[in-house]
Amino acid sequence: MLRAKLSGVAVAALLLAGCASVSEDRTATMSPNRIYAEARDEMNAGSYEKAVPLFEKLEGRAAGTPLAQQAQLEKAYAHYKAGEQAQAIATLDRFMKLHPASPAVDYALYLKGLVNFNDNLGMFSWLSRQDLSERDQKAAKESFESFKELVARFPDSRYTPDARARMTYIVNSLAQSEVHVARYYFSRGAYVAAINRAQAALADYRDVPALEEALYILVRSYDALGMTQLRDDSRRVLEKTYPQSEYLTRGYKAGNGKSWWQFW
Repeated sequence: MLRAKLSGVAVAALLLAGCASVSEDRTATMSPNRIYAEARDEMNAGSYEKAVPLFEKLEGRAAGTPLAQQAQLEKAYAHYKAGEQAQAIATLDRFMKLHPASPAVDYALYLKGLVNFNDNLGMFSWLSRQDLSERDQKAAKESFESFKELVARFPDSRYTPDARARMTYIVNSLAQSEVHVARYYFSRGAYVAAINRAQAALADYRDVPALEEALYILVRSYDALGMTQLRDDSRRVLEKTYPQSEYLTRGYKAGNGKSWWQFW
């Protein structure tokens, strides 16, 4: 019985030792600069999930210093690269709330826009060749708002030119989303619904590629409904606005080839 008790004590001691080794903080004796260097090494190696806790340690260890702010931003980037969009956005929102006067706010806005932009694109969209406009547009709208704020508040920022380009892309995407729905309705014979969505795109957007197809959907839908006057009016607008439109001669065969959204 004594031997059994001793064995139990030994096992318990081993378990406690194991727990202690697991919970041991290897950064306890590191300087803030050393922790930052370790975190950067993990980032450079693509080990973003290992970099995040190091940046979190650095935030606490260097609280109140520019290095802590840098740690917050780099943690957000690590979350982003690890595919953890929600955590990245939460970290950036917290950074901008705590440091509204930071010279890095422009970068925070840019990164927030980029996180939503890439989330909207989807991790595997390049495999399915799925059109950006065919998916939920919530992330696209949130991305646009972040880029819009960046452009308005920091017109001279190094990140502003790229933000402007992505805003144009997003507007094209949102317009194409309307047209995608209109095309879906048209393909199923729901011509009134197709007309409504095509008209919504024409009313809400200007000078975007999707409007050419929106006009063509109007022509085809009005024709299917026997509304010849509206059909002819829509066709005249299509011919005047897009005189070289292949929709006029080839119909939907004109859609073959590279899509407008294959940009980045």
